Amino acid sequence: MKTGISASMMCADFMDMRKDIRAMEAAGIEYLHFDIMDGSFVPNYALGVCMIEQVRRETNLPLDIHLMVERPDLKTGYFPFREGDTVSVHAESTVHLQRLLQSLGKEGIHPGIAMNPATPVEVLEYVLDVADFVLVMTVNPGFAGQVIVEETLRKIENVRSYLDKRGYRDTVIQVDGNVSFENARRMKAAGAGNFVAGSAGLFRTDMTLPEAIKKLRDAIQ
Repeated sequence: MKTGISASMMCADFMDMRKDIRAMEAAGIEYLHFDIMDGSFVPNYALGVCMIEQVRRETNLPLDIHLMVERPDLKTGYFPFREGDTVSVHAESTVHLQRLLQSLGKEGIHPGIAMNPATPVEVLEYVLDVADFVLVMTVNPGFAGQVIVEETLRKIENVRSYLDKRGYRDTVIQVDGNVSFENARRMKAAGAGNFVAGSAGLFRTDMTLPEAIKKLRDAIQ
């Protein structure tokens, strides 16, 4: 995974998404982030296969797909993944985490391990060799607009230390949840490298999308 910004598409303007995509292309957004929610693993439904297919027809921006679903090992076949996509799966969602990450990697996908706020860092121990990045949730997943779980800042530090001590200094930490301008600065200082930005950092009512992208980039550089 590249460092930079991953724009949360669940916060985009569904009635004029083409406009948002053009603005993000012009600004050089690194990824378009898709939260896939099944109403079981998280208490909400969001996005899906049809939206991914439609967005692919509109842009060549890389896709970053976050599977917040029960038993993703049984459902990855539903999705039109392409070589070069990034796909994160939750450590808490499957008993076959290593096998799933490995199988995604063999398809040319960049697999990542997602972790809820209370999930211990040690869950990474035996799967780092088949993961390209780690996604640290800084809110409990399911809804946009939540307040950051403050303890997750320490968790980002702990994950960065855990990775570095085991020789995975190039493994990027992605963060997702209340990535405001100020929180992004703190997350960056803690060791984050990729920032999933939604209503707090990009799709705001008090500034245009290009203005918000510039301000967020300033915060994480």
